[in-house]
Amino acid sequence: MRSYKRIVIGVAAAALLAIGSFGCAEKQPPGPDPWVTAGQQTNAAASRADAAAGRAEAAAGRAEAAAARTETAAKRVEDAAARVEASVTRTMKK
Repeated sequence: MRSYKRIVIGVAAAALLAIGSFGCAEKQPPGPDPWVTAGQQTNAAASRADAAAGRAEAAAGRAEAAAARTETAAKRVEDAAARVEASVTRTMKK
């Protein structure tokens, strides 16, 4: 009799578990299609890459301007060194 009760309780528990798992479980709402998500991610990545390219272009322009200023400064230094050398040479000839 006791084993019969255990079997009945086991079958009842399994039935309740099955009903709870399959019959009453809420269905998940369908998500977006995978290609839609991939397309959105691709668009976002392209936008970020475009922004990065713009920043890189601006940085290249600043570097070019700095190089031009450095070249001008180097020319001024060379001219000043030439004047000092000429002055020292004149002083030594006297």
